[in-house]
Amino acid sequence: MLNDDVMSLTFSPDTTFLTLTPLPEERPPLRAVLFDFDGTISTLREGWPAIMAPMMVEMIAGPTAPTEALREEVAAYIDRSTGIQTIHQMAWLAETVARYGLNPETRDAWWYKAEYLRRLKAPVEARAARVTAGASPREAFMIAGSLAFLDALRAAGIAMYVASGTDHPDVVREVGILGLNDYFVEVAGAPPEAMNCSKEAVLRRLTVEAGLRGPEVAVIGDGRVEIALAREVGAIALGVASDEVARQGMNPAKVGKLAEAGAHAVIGDFRETDRLVAWLRHAKES
Repeated sequence: MLNDDVMSLTFSPDTTFLTLTPLPEERPPLRAVLFDFDGTISTLREGWPAIMAPMMVEMIAGPTAPTEALREEVAAYIDRSTGIQTIHQMAWLAETVARYGLNPETRDAWWYKAEYLRRLKAPVEARAARVTAGASPREAFMIAGSLAFLDALRAAGIAMYVASGTDHPDVVREVGILGLNDYFVEVAGAPPEAMNCSKEAVLRRLTVEAGLRGPEVAVIGDGRVEIALAREVGAIALGVASDEVARQGMNPAKVGKLAEAGAHAVIGDFRETDRLVAWLRHAKES
């Protein structure tokens, strides 16, 4: 459940930057930014919940007619699990199939993951082909303002990283398709045959192994997972309530979950590049 503060959030359709928790005036300079990828920068995988949800309902219900309660349970789970590795979502599916006991054909999480990725492949490949063939510009599958924002961060000398719940080979490939390889120090996706969290691993390397203090790192993403991880390590948390179809503007459905996860601020896209960079870097240089 959303708490009272989150439930009382109000903003107009024209809102572009929603401050939830002011950042401290005294903090070290920003040195690194960790991005989520799908729904934060890229829209190549836009619509994935519309593929995952019916597949989950189908697998749980089996030969029986699915109830509205089942559909709602699946939708609620997908909503709160956005940002985690696909295999964890499929582990939930396997457990839920067993819990309902409606489908005599039970599979393990890895089988469900392979089936989901098979179904998702067609729309993703079609979009990727349009970019690689030059039929669509890469910006057609990126959140508005992304390129200018990445350019501004690079010009400011801020190291950038990507960590995604998408399988590592796929996220690396899709970063390349959008021509973004040169922006990132590291691109980390989910290990295809493991359940390790790439986002947590990159944050650990930055804050523990590299010794960056919390506010020296910003985490930018459209899912609860990366925002909550950012707050756990004291990093700046910028939520992206993106409308992945329009690629610009604030998606009200995402605002509440990002606020509940602890985002310091929420945006819909990156078109206000100067304002975003100024907000992230507002600090007295030491």
